[in-house]
Amino acid sequence: MNIRTVRGEYPVTGVSWFEAEAYAEFVGKSLPTIYHWAAAASPMDSSSLIPASNFSGKGPSQVGAYHGMSWSGAYDMAGNAKEWCANETTSGRRYSMGGAWDDPTYMFNIPDARSPFQRSRGFGFRCAEYESTGKDAEAAAAPITVQLRDFDSEKPVSDQLFRAYKNEYSYDKTPLHAKVESVQQAEDWRVEKVSFDAAYGGERVTAYLFLPKGASPPFQVVVYFPDGTAAHMRASAEGVPLFLPNFDFIIKSGRAVLFPIYKGTFERGSGQKPIYWPNTSSTYRDNVICWSKDLSRSIDYLETRQDINPNALAYEGDSWGAAMGGLLPAVETRFKALILITPGFFLQQLLPEVDQVNFAPHVKAPILMLNGRFDFMWPPKISQEPMFRLLGTPPEQKRRVVYDTGHDVPRTEMIKESLNWLDKYLGSVR
Repeated sequence: MNIRTVRGEYPVTGVSWFEAEAYAEFVGKSLPTIYHWAAAASPMDSSSLIPASNFSGKGPSQVGAYHGMSWSGAYDMAGNAKEWCANETTSGRRYSMGGAWDDPTYMFNIPDARSPFQRSRGFGFRCAEYESTGKDAEAAAAPITVQLRDFDSEKPVSDQLFRAYKNEYSYDKTPLHAKVESVQQAEDWRVEKVSFDAAYGGERVTAYLFLPKGASPPFQVVVYFPDGTAAHMRASAEGVPLFLPNFDFIIKSGRAVLFPIYKGTFERGSGQKPIYWPNTSSTYRDNVICWSKDLSRSIDYLETRQDINPNALAYEGDSWGAAMGGLLPAVETRFKALILITPGFFLQQLLPEVDQVNFAPHVKAPILMLNGRFDFMWPPKISQEPMFRLLGTPPEQKRRVVYDTGHDVPRTEMIKESLNWLDKYLGSVR
């Protein structure tokens, strides 16, 4: 077998699914099914596992070096090396779980699937030994069939009906009662933790405003919407720094970044299973409307500050936040540019008043989409391309770049494309 063995107590990586399966059989064990893998990993423990795991981008580490241990006593199920599992998709791919050292942290919570012949430097495996076998074990290892939507046959609602849906997102422009909670200094920026009244329920919205030290006000601002990891974490003070690689280059370019703590994320979560992933429940619908109000209320706050240029606002969304970029900017129209990192249409059924299909044609701001060609979460043909096609932005102001990656894009390319887009549509930095 063509297996690259890493020295000492490091994981074996660079193996195909077939090689991993052959080794497991050789030692009298099996590759875990995705159900057994998830039970042992407990992805709902993201808030404690991800900060203690290897998503460094620097390479694999010795097993257990990062002390990220799941409830079952297994190390490195988050990060380090993503792990082949037994199950097959309907397209012949095999599932790979947990994310690797060079993946975004949210890949711990997202199943990936690749060609079983692929030998990525971040692909490894672990073996499972079952106490019993039988029909239940066979069923758990069976191919997984998922019911997906066909956006070629779906049509957006009429403009009149869209306006009725959009009206559900409106709110009263009541006083913000804004407050600066704390200030911290870093080498390249100052970060203010601020709070202001939400547009609903007597709640307060917390936000982190990163102000660059290398430019003069009034600043251009990028409002950030994170990936789904934020919904699994419960402390923004510890969690927000993990997201810095997604936007620190924007601050260093001389622009400000506002990171609102949206309802259901970090300390604004309920402590129960987060409902941020699409479904047809009224709870999900209500959450989407709250996220929209949090976003707009955050811009209301920015407009009160003398050091902010309210006419130079952009939106950056990452994964979950990128997918929401096909809906939220149709309601909040003050953005002059949109940057979506690994976006796509959700493939689940949704209530029409929170369905991207009905909102995307009303997104008009210049939009940059950066995608992975092998993205299993939002495949190009059935998710990414329909979203790009339906967006209402003029064709000459839409740009989509596709890389030979999964549900991520190369950081150097993300930086280059994002800054070029901001320069083009917000103007150069003072």
